[in-house]
Amino acid sequence: MKKLLFQFDTDAHPSVFDTVVGYDGGADHVVGYGGLTPDNITSLVEGTIFTRAPKEKKNTAIFVGGSDMVAGQELFTAIQKHFFPGFQVSIMLDSNGSNTTAAAGVAKLATSGTIAGKKAVVLAGTGPVGQRAAVMLAQEGAEVSLTSRSMERAVQACNAMKARFGVDLIPVEATDNEARAKAIEYANIVFATGKAGVELLTVEQWQHNPHIEMMADANATPPVGIGGTDMMDKGIERHGKIIWGAIGFGTLKLALHRACIAKLFEDNRQVFDAENIFALAMEMA
Repeated sequence: MKKLLFQFDTDAHPSVFDTVVGYDGGADHVVGYGGLTPDNITSLVEGTIFTRAPKEKKNTAIFVGGSDMVAGQELFTAIQKHFFPGFQVSIMLDSNGSNTTAAAGVAKLATSGTIAGKKAVVLAGTGPVGQRAAVMLAQEGAEVSLTSRSMERAVQACNAMKARFGVDLIPVEATDNEARAKAIEYANIVFATGKAGVELLTVEQWQHNPHIEMMADANATPPVGIGGTDMMDKGIERHGKIIWGAIGFGTLKLALHRACIAKLFEDNRQVFDAENIFALAMEMA
């Protein structure tokens, strides 16, 4: 019985990255569909749940991806509404690497110091990774601020995470590097989750900050998000702060992604979203 992973993507073209990791995670075949919404997935979902006997359904699984976190969450929820007892398959949400990247970064920060009771700032945090990283930091006991160039977008992201996870995040408008430097003035933890190739802070804007203890940067495309750091940094000390670069914690991200895929095929009732992906990351870290 072949292990089949159906990649349901909200973008026009299913992610090649997710396809590769799907195979590396143990799927025998990965079948991708793009441009999916809650309105057009009925027949696809029915194809996954009606084709195999109950004891064989564990060999079919669904991965929800795409660049839009909100669209991914809506699709993830809509798919599960088609499930009913005896007719369901395991499913995972990881739009734009949101859950696995955020979980790996926060888990590595947790290995380097204490998160509970600290002030954390997620820079450029309205994207998929930033929103989930902010939630995970908050759930670990940090007071978390989330910055955006637009206060409206920051508020929307914080409200969305409050509605989904019940956590309180602080929206901050930071339109440029100077404003972001001001936003981290009293931060103990900084997690940069901006667009690839965009420097959010210069080294001068953080190196002498006496409050910062740990920093992580999810950007692996030069220039990195936090100037004066390196994408390969693996919990090393720079200017008295512990630094995790995108590749530094990316090894865990990939291992975590593969591990989640493998677990989808253990039975047909697995549901992988932020909570259990983060729990697994903490174990693996």
